[in-house]
Amino acid sequence: MTDVRAVEGASAPPVRVPPGRRETVSRILTGLLRLIGGIIALVFLAWLILFITKGRFLKPYFERYVSRQTERQVKVAGDFQLFLNPIDIKFLAERMTISNPAWAGTKNLFDAAKIDTNIATIPLIFGKRRVNWLEMADGDVNLEWDAAGKRNTWTFGAAKGEPLELPTILRASVAGSDVHYRAPQLDFTTDVSIDTIKARDTRFADDVRFSGGGSLRDRRFTLSGNLMSPNETVAGGRNKLALHAESLGNVLDVSGTLAGATQFDGAALKMSVRGPNLADLFDFIGVATPDTRRYRINSNLTKAGATWRFTALRGTFGDSDIGGWMTVSMPKTRIKIDADVRSRVLDIVDAGPFVGYDPRRLDAMGGKGAIKTEGGVPRVLPDAQLRIEALKRFDADVKYRIARVRAESFPISNIAMTVNLDRSLLRLDPLTFDVAGGHLASNISIDARRRPVFTRYDIRLSPTPMGRLLARFGAEQSGATGMIRARVQMTGEGDSVRKSLATADGRIAFIMPAGTFWTRNVQLAELDIGTFAQKMFEKKLKEPIQINCGLIAFTVRNGIAAADPILIDTRKNVIAGRGAFSFRNESLDLAMEADSKTFSAFSGQSPIGVGGYFAAPKVDPISGELLTRAGLGLGLAALVSPVALVVAFVDPGNAESTSCGPVLSGARAAAQREKDGGPVKGLSEKGGKKPGEKKKRKKFLGIF
Repeated sequence: MTDVRAVEGASAPPVRVPPGRRETVSRILTGLLRLIGGIIALVFLAWLILFITKGRFLKPYFERYVSRQTERQVKVAGDFQLFLNPIDIKFLAERMTISNPAWAGTKNLFDAAKIDTNIATIPLIFGKRRVNWLEMADGDVNLEWDAAGKRNTWTFGAAKGEPLELPTILRASVAGSDVHYRAPQLDFTTDVSIDTIKARDTRFADDVRFSGGGSLRDRRFTLSGNLMSPNETVAGGRNKLALHAESLGNVLDVSGTLAGATQFDGAALKMSVRGPNLADLFDFIGVATPDTRRYRINSNLTKAGATWRFTALRGTFGDSDIGGWMTVSMPKTRIKIDADVRSRVLDIVDAGPFVGYDPRRLDAMGGKGAIKTEGGVPRVLPDAQLRIEALKRFDADVKYRIARVRAESFPISNIAMTVNLDRSLLRLDPLTFDVAGGHLASNISIDARRRPVFTRYDIRLSPTPMGRLLARFGAEQSGATGMIRARVQMTGEGDSVRKSLATADGRIAFIMPAGTFWTRNVQLAELDIGTFAQKMFEKKLKEPIQINCGLIAFTVRNGIAAADPILIDTRKNVIAGRGAFSFRNESLDLAMEADSKTFSAFSGQSPIGVGGYFAAPKVDPISGELLTRAGLGLGLAALVSPVALVVAFVDPGNAESTSCGPVLSGARAAAQREKDGGPVKGLSEKGGKKPGEKKKRKKFLGIF
């Protein structure tokens, strides 16, 4: 048997006790602290090595790495430094070059005798580039787009060219450096020299001055200015900017302060522009606007992201005022203009360039400058071409309000216009204004996406007092209650107002409901001299005559507007018209004739011709028919009796009244009827008799 005591007396092996949770955490923390300490030590060692050596040994690695990343050749021929000082990145390179792609017109994108800069590290980690200070000597920067406008020299790799975005530079000192910019797709070049002038006082540390010039679409411009960088002791540490530019008589001045040398966001700037034509100024950013007469405009200027804001805008163009606000957004692909502007008073001459009249002619000749003589013929329709290519480059949403139009005998006020441009589709929708107690509303679209340009016109005139509307033509308001309403619906093709109307198709209609008009106007239209003389001697020229209904309408085909119909029914007569006018050559060939419903002892009863041109109309009341009747009357007076001379002009007054239903509905000539249901005399199915066509006369006493 085994000796139990011996077994009991033997020593037992030690029992292991598992470590506690607190001891485990302590060991992990110790390990982490040692790891972190090691990393910090390595980082510090790396920082110390870089700080002591200034990172000069990194030059070949820097050249190879940056060359590979940019797909450009990057060389530093002189001294090189790259280290943390102490946190921000210190970079220095002498005789550094960065090559351009093979398609560029210059060898290098950048070269400089010296570039010394301090870059903020922490913002860089979060994708923001901020340069605390930059010193550059004898630098040369070549910024260039290719001919197609797809690639540029500052976007590295094979990617599509991106807009130029400068890093935020808080302070800069530049000596003897030049910047060159080329954009063949815009026909734009500029060359700017930059230099720093050391200050002679304690207010500013230095003054960065720049000057140069260039051309845009073969138009030269010059620019100059300075950026005064304050000492750190100056409150806010801001930079004072002054910029001056001139081109073709247009002058731009910008002044104010910047948070940094290239930091325009949040800048408090003032802008002043003046010159002969505001459209020239917008050309610099590739935006097409209507021409103007001489202008002067001031505004506040700020920048937020990709948007430039022009606020508190005030100024004049020609003899008109303008105010409001405007923003210019510059996203990656297209420029966008948004604006809300107003004019208290718009001079009618200043409105001319909006539809294509030459502002220089208007400035020199006033309203007469709208008329040109071509081949001995006066032309008034504007022929300025729509700038189709420019419209492709930007979009716009502009609201324009005009309280009053300054125009002699032309009562227009409260103009409201919304202009929308969306990828070459231009819409004036709506364009409204008050006129002579009425209201005109229109929607006009100009589709430059199509070739040729396609324009659609839809213009509506609400009931408007004829006395006020026709005051400039000799009509009187007192005693006139007649109203007129109108509708114009046409389409046309062409890149100018003249071309568009010369190809127009559609309809024009002016409708006159029942009302009163001065007797003298109606009697003179009829050449009813007897009744007119009677009213004159009785001092009843202001006695109104009743207009039952009237329609002045034209059917437009390929730029020719044929009367369809001209028909006015009054208490005492029926006035009918025939003929046409042409948007092609702006000629007029119309005839108006009235038949009396009552007896008149001395009535011309022959057509009144309206001829000539839009710019020089001619009214001819002495027609061939009237002369024939006068000749016959004189012959009879010599052979029979002097009374026969009067008999030749007697009108028995047997004209039939017109049915007003078709007239007031704007129906075509073929649908017009007399009250008895028969067709209206003097109107053909296609808009009245042709010029020169004789109308069968009523006979009196079997003689005429």
